[in-house]
Amino acid sequence: MNTNLNRRRLMKSAGIALALVPLIAVTREARASSNPAVRTKVKYQDVPMDGKNCSTCLEFLPGKTDTDLGSCKLIPNDDEISPNGYCSLWNTM
Repeated sequence: MNTNLNRRRLMKSAGIALALVPLIAVTREARASSNPAVRTKVKYQDVPMDGKNCSTCLEFLPGKTDTDLGSCKLIPNDDEISPNGYCSLWNTM
């Protein structure tokens, strides 16, 4: 009888764990965020300016691919920076 109880407890735990997997995946995806206050301060825009864009800036941290959103070392808590974007902090040195 003790074996059946342990088996039931294991099956219940496994079921709960499987049910939480999609929730964890959705929560991870929902963590993308922007920092509008700093964006305004540095005059961030989603389009390049005078041939300058985030993907050519030393402060840009690219996303998984060249076209995915990335982040900037100088804009904290913002991982929605466009590689085609631009701000007044653009730097190549």
